[in-house]
Amino acid sequence: MSKQVISEFHGAFKGRFENVLRWEQLDDLRNTLEADAGAGWYIYAVGDTPPIEPADGERVRKFLGEIMLLLRKEHDEDYCGIVYTDSMQQPGFVKFFDPNNLGVSCGFSDNPPLPGWILSKIAPQELGSAAPLPGNRRRWWQRLLGR
Repeated sequence: MSKQVISEFHGAFKGRFENVLRWEQLDDLRNTLEADAGAGWYIYAVGDTPPIEPADGERVRKFLGEIMLLLRKEHDEDYCGIVYTDSMQQPGFVKFFDPNNLGVSCGFSDNPPLPGWILSKIAPQELGSAAPLPGNRRRWWQRLLGR
């Protein structure tokens, strides 16, 4: 029986995460991430080709601004609950779930939905495909990346 080798990225992806339950916690996480924006963050839209180079600080801050607007606009709840991080104080991996493709993102599931976007200090590797992006979401992502 051969032992499957798990990459650093996939190991981190499957690791322990904290749920960002409240909008105020998300604001705090954003401030922490923005203060560390130039520290080699990769921005990965799950289902797209993983980036091979980290984003510069300006792109990280732009992504954070845009994703925060999208989450607040499209997740019309009085709680957040769709962002997960490996650490609120010293994040190195953050999963952002698409408000329009939540499935069972909380609780237990053998096949939980993939996040829409990942911000990671580890170079991302293919995770498979999240739900196909609708045209408006694809245009949003392309605009954000300057394509």
